[in-house]
Amino acid sequence: MTPTVACVVPCHNEEVAIGKVVCDLREALPEAVVYVYDNASTDGTVAEALGAGAIVRHEPRKGKGNVIRRAFADVEADALLIIDGDDTYDTSHAREMVDLLFEGPYDQVVGARRQTVDGAYRTGHAVGNKMLTGTVRSLFGNDVSDMLSGYRVFSRRYIKSFPALSHEFETETEMTVHALSLRLPTAEIEVGFKDRPADSTSKLRTYRDGWCILKLILGLARRQRPSLFHSVIAGLFAAISLALGIPVVVEFARTGVVLRLPTAVLAAAIMIIAVLVLMGGYILESFMYMRQEQARLAHLRYPAPSRGVDYMTVELLDDTTRKILPGTV
Repeated sequence: MTPTVACVVPCHNEEVAIGKVVCDLREALPEAVVYVYDNASTDGTVAEALGAGAIVRHEPRKGKGNVIRRAFADVEADALLIIDGDDTYDTSHAREMVDLLFEGPYDQVVGARRQTVDGAYRTGHAVGNKMLTGTVRSLFGNDVSDMLSGYRVFSRRYIKSFPALSHEFETETEMTVHALSLRLPTAEIEVGFKDRPADSTSKLRTYRDGWCILKLILGLARRQRPSLFHSVIAGLFAAISLALGIPVVVEFARTGVVLRLPTAVLAAAIMIIAVLVLMGGYILESFMYMRQEQARLAHLRYPAPSRGVDYMTVELLDDTTRKILPGTV
């Protein structure tokens, strides 16, 4: 059974570049169905995409995360490639990325950006990417070098286990953390990255989008690593309690009298809060473990990506004999 391949191109006002992106994708992956998801464009993006042979769908709620959420729910494919519609990524790597997904097999193949034109990767974006990627590597794992790349290929089982809760450009961070938290097999390929066409306008807002991504990372840390998150907060409360309480204890040991009773009560109350915060973290860790189990089971409902191989159902007949029943997916 031949596996299916689809390409999803999120677009907002990309009439200058979208036609070329669609044509390049169709040349690189002639067997793929190319979907352009128009995200409330006010220019000729839709006409250009249709003229290039893409299937156009519409997501009126602005934000790349909303487009990804809609596309992952609608599109059925064994391998799904996403790429920005601004013609900044080298589409010639699309075949290599899809082939690697099947050969791995992997659940995610990331196109790690390599600047091919001076100035294509703005200094602020490059520094911010390194800082944010380093934060995610410290919190969730080291299997990522370009967390914010918008050029990726996913397996069906990744797509159907990914919750897609983000609204805007922070969706790539959510994708990365999802793979790291479930320890999904992931590979990276260096891909060329150039500046967008001269008449095209970037939708990225360096500081605002960077702040949104940082907030998402902190939120994911709170949800995905609750014991660590709550331990840090509990440690801060405990340090304040000790700073207030130790002088009171020293005075009591020297004089036998609590000279600063309000301070002693405050220190004790803060320490109680620290213990409660720590206990809350461990309780949430148990719930997180159950959520990871459910996500893992949702992931395992689908077979690993494979090219041209029928899946087999194995039934154990006795201790020494197995019967193989051919089946398809």
